[in-house]
Order: sequence, then structure tokens, then C-alpha cells
Amino acid sequence: MITEVKLNELRDRVKAIVNNEGFELYHIEYVKENNEFYLRIYIDSESGVTINNCVDITKKLSSDYLDVEDPIDEAYYLEISSPGIERILYTEEHYRRYLNHEVKVALSKLHCGKKKVVGVLKDFNENEIIIEGEEVWTIPTEKIKRIKLKGEF
Repeated sequence: MITEVKLNELRDRVKAIVNNEGFELYHIEYVKENNEFYLRIYIDSESGVTINNCVDITKKLSSDYLDVEDPIDEAYYLEISSPGIERILYTEEHYRRYLNHEVKVALSKLHCGKKKVVGVLKDFNENEIIIEGEEVWTIPTEKIKRIKLKGEF
């Protein structure tokens, strides 16, 4: 596994390349699943992301950085994709961008008798989020397993 410092360096380089191609780096993760390593890079843009965009970014990242400098020691699979319509919110910037949008919150521990809450993200800080739905919930951040946009078609 790569260290957090190495992942931050990787993130900075990938972000520069992705931004230069006209996309936003939404999220990057390096994970091990079923004894295989995956470098997952999620890109976004106001006009959306197509499969061809993902192919182009894959080629660009490989030819300009990953295959040239080989920053990851072990073998891994590279996956480039859109964060999707029901995107996970990872950062404070994501929370800010999607204030007043409907979200689904999965909790790691019961909160007010619930493990899932659906409602509008009204506010947040480092300690809690406020969701307005059937009622208003103030949920401590340490109880949040995942928060996703509730996609609309």
C-alpha cells in the first residue's frame, strides 16, 4: 500500500493533469479489494463526463505520468470514471457545493433510532451535519459512514 504522503503527491500530480484537460479531480483513492490494488480516479465537469473522456484521461495520465514515473511500486488497476449521479460527498468542498440538495446518509451507529437518514443537507461543520427531512436531524460526523447525493433522473 502507498502511504498517505505518497497518495497526496499522487493527488497533486493527477489533479494538475486532469485540470489541464478541462476536468475537475473529484476524488482519488487507492484501495485493495480481493487481493488486487485499484487506483480510482473520479473526474467531473459542468458538462458531464463521457466514456470517451475517461479513456482520454486514462491515456493522458498513463503517458504523461503513471507509466513514465511509475509512482506506485505494486501492480494495480487504473480506473477513471465520473463520480455519478449519486456521488459520495468526501470533502468540505463537496458538502458546500451540495448544500440544499437532497442526500442519503448512511450511519455507522444508530442515531435517534435510525441507521439511514434522507433529507436536504442544510448545514455542516467539522463536528456535525444538519439534515432537514421529515424532521430536522443534527448528526455527529463520527456517526456518518457515507453521505451521497440522492440522484434525480
